[in-house]
Amino acid sequence: MSTGHDVVVIGSGHNGLVCAAYLAAAGLDVHVVEKDTVIGGATSTVERYPGHLTDRGSSAHLMIRHTSVPEELDLASHGLHYVDCDPWGFAPAPPGTDEPPIVFHRDLDATCASIAEACGTADAQAYRAFVRRWEVLAGRMMKGFAVRPSAAGLGSAFLGVEDFRDPFGTVQTFLSSGDALLDATFTSERLKAALSWFGAQSGPPMSHPATAPMIGFAALMHTIPPGRAIGGSGALADALASVIRTHGGAITAGAGATAIRRSGRGWRVETEGGPTLSCSAVVSACHVHTTLGLLTDVLPTSTLDAWRRRIRPGFGLGMVVRLGTTDLPRYPGVPVESSAHGLQFLVTDRRHLDRRHGVAAAGGLDADPAVLAMSFSSLDPSLAPEGRHELTLWSQWHPRHLADGRSWAAAGPDEADRIIAAADRFAPGLADSVVHRHVQTPEDLERELGLIGGNVMHVEMSLDQMLPMRPHPDLRGYAVPGADGVFLAGASTHPGGGVIGTSGRTVARLVGRRLGTSTRRRRGARAE
Repeated sequence: MSTGHDVVVIGSGHNGLVCAAYLAAAGLDVHVVEKDTVIGGATSTVERYPGHLTDRGSSAHLMIRHTSVPEELDLASHGLHYVDCDPWGFAPAPPGTDEPPIVFHRDLDATCASIAEACGTADAQAYRAFVRRWEVLAGRMMKGFAVRPSAAGLGSAFLGVEDFRDPFGTVQTFLSSGDALLDATFTSERLKAALSWFGAQSGPPMSHPATAPMIGFAALMHTIPPGRAIGGSGALADALASVIRTHGGAITAGAGATAIRRSGRGWRVETEGGPTLSCSAVVSACHVHTTLGLLTDVLPTSTLDAWRRRIRPGFGLGMVVRLGTTDLPRYPGVPVESSAHGLQFLVTDRRHLDRRHGVAAAGGLDADPAVLAMSFSSLDPSLAPEGRHELTLWSQWHPRHLADGRSWAAAGPDEADRIIAAADRFAPGLADSVVHRHVQTPEDLERELGLIGGNVMHVEMSLDQMLPMRPHPDLRGYAVPGADGVFLAGASTHPGGGVIGTSGRTVARLVGRRLGTSTRRRRGARAE
C-alpha cells in the first residue's frame, strides 16, 4: 500500500517531532515514522519498574526553554509544563571534609554568596563578572543555534557590534578551551571542577579547543534554569505529538524506515512492517549514519562511504544508572532543598575528569567514575510512588567497545556498582536506599535508542564537527546534495546534541519554503 503525503519525517526524537509540528501547523500533510514502539527517542519516559516513571534519555532540559519553540507551538496547551530546577546546580564538599557546598541558584546574588563561603570572595566576584560577560556571549550562541550554519549567519549571530573593535579577541574567546577559561577566571579548583563537569555534559573534556562556550552557557542558567517536564522528559514528546495530531498529521510507531527511494519528482519512504509512504520531501531526524544507510539506492556508494569516514560518532560517551529509591541523596550537613532540585556535580578536581576521559579513550574503565546525579522526584512526586524516589546517575566517559574484549553485558553490572558507590561516597546511605535498578550501558543506548557508539550527541561535539562542519561540510545546510528534497535534522546536525529543537524548526522552515502554499494539500478537499 502506498500513501501520499507532503512530508515524511523519519525518527520521532524531539527534533523530528518539532519539525513535524511546525509543518503540520502550517497546513502540510505530515507523517512521522518511528522504528521504536515508544515515540520521543531520547526524550521519552517509560515505566521501568512498578509505579516509577523513568526517562530513557535526557532528564533536564537546559536549552529548549531558551528558544521560542515551546511558545510558538503553544506546547503548554498540549500538556507540557516545566518546573524550574532551582537551585540548578549543586557541588558538594569533598567526601570526609566539612567544607561548605557550592550551590548554584537561579538568583545570581545567592550563588555568589555560596561561592564566597565555599571558595572565597575573589572567586565570587569573578563568577559575577563571568556571568555578566557570558550571558551576552551565550545569548548570541543561542541565536547562532537558530540559524543555518553559514559563515554570514553565524558571524552576525556570534559577533556583536562592539566585538568588531576586537574581533580576534572574541573569536579567541570562543575557540579557547574550557580549562583555559576556568584557569584565567577562578582560583578554586572545586569551583573549576563543578563548572568543568557542567561543560563536559556536551561531550568533550574541557581540555579540548573551543569548549569554553560549553562552560559559558552556565551563565544563562541564571536567566532561565534547567527545566524539568512534569511527568518526565517524555512529556515534551507527548506535547509535540499532540500538536502534530491536532493539525491532522500522523505518527506511526513500530514501523521504522528501511529505504528512501526516488519516486517520479518526489520520494518514497519504505517502512518495516508498515506502509510505503510517497511524499514531496523527506526529513530524516535519526542518526546521520542511519540516514546514509537509507540512501544507498539514491547516491553513489563512493559518496556515502566518504561521508561515513569523515563523520565520527566517537569512541563513546557515557552510561546511565536509573534507580528507584526510598530516599533522596543526603549530603552531610546540607538541606535537601539545596541539593536535590538540580544537577549534582559529584566531582571536586578536574584531574578526575582528565583521567576518566584518557582511560575511556584507551578503551578502559577505572575504579572511580565521575558522576552527575539528578533526583527530580523532589520536584515532581508523580515520578514515583509515595515514599519512593526516582534517581538518575549519569557517568562519562565510557567506551562503546572495551579494549580487553569484554562485552558490556559482562562489564555493565560491575561498572554500575562503581557508579553507585561513587555517588554514595558523597551522599552516604544512597546505596542502601536502592530498591530498583536499571542500567543503560553504551551498548544499551545504541541498541534501544539508535545512538551509534553510545554517543547521546550522535556525532562528536568536537571543533571539526561543529557549526558549518556538522556533521560534514557537504551536509552543513541540512540538505543532502544529490538528493534534492531530502533534509537532515536532529543531534547529528547543527547545533548538535541536547534538548533544543532548533534544527527541527530550521528544517521545517526550509521545507515549507521549498514546498510553498501551492503544493499544500487541502485536507478537507482530499477527504471529499
